[in-house]
Amino acid sequence: MKVERGTVAGSLYIVSTPIGHDEDITLRAIRTLKDVAVVAAEDPQQTQALCERHEIQTPLTSYHNLNKDDKTPLLIRRMQEGQSVALVSDSGTPVVSDPGAWLISQALEAGIRIIPVPGPSAVLAALSVSGLPNEPFFFQGFLPKQATARRRLLEKLSQERFTLVFFESPGRLLATLEAIHTLFGRRRIVLGKDLTKPSEELLRGTTAQILRAVTSHPLDGEITVVIEGRRRKRQARITGRAEGN
Repeated sequence: MKVERGTVAGSLYIVSTPIGHDEDITLRAIRTLKDVAVVAAEDPQQTQALCERHEIQTPLTSYHNLNKDDKTPLLIRRMQEGQSVALVSDSGTPVVSDPGAWLISQALEAGIRIIPVPGPSAVLAALSVSGLPNEPFFFQGFLPKQATARRRLLEKLSQERFTLVFFESPGRLLATLEAIHTLFGRRRIVLGKDLTKPSEELLRGTTAQILRAVTSHPLDGEITVVIEGRRRKRQARITGRAEGN
């Protein structure tokens, strides 16, 4: 068994960045981004704006699904030569619905130390304010784009007793809510739009109430969905209405 200790040169830092609010970045994250040799960013232009706000002058390089095959060996080589690299996504914690997992797997194969620098997460932010049970919960990521595959997955998930969290695009949200209303029945559900941003909005209610609310007033922005798990026994009737914050 390999035990990793300490902070060493030639490491890969997995750095969380704000999901919306500029102030949601840790002091450690800022220091790490200043100290590494290069920052591998999903969108360097977006990360550059973050760096400018915090006076971070470290060089940026793009790292995304279209160039990961070419960039990964270059970054691995730099770390093998003793330079440390920070991996960031457009927002939140890397490797959650982004290409960072491939770089991490290759770094591990090369014997490179992986160091987490934790911070914001849309998943945990939505779950923390949902008012739904959070032990256990299941994070699905993005649902399939194809309607048949999406419905098949939702049908399977509807039988689980854990709280479900997933992301959805505004363009598919209404169709997804219609499928959830049909397959899940009467459940509590929370929609988080643009969490931590000035445009943040939370909708709470039953599946039927949320479906009506979104049908009347479609949502845009970044959507996180939290759904109550399948209940073991018949519970008291749920009351309330969808509310915007």
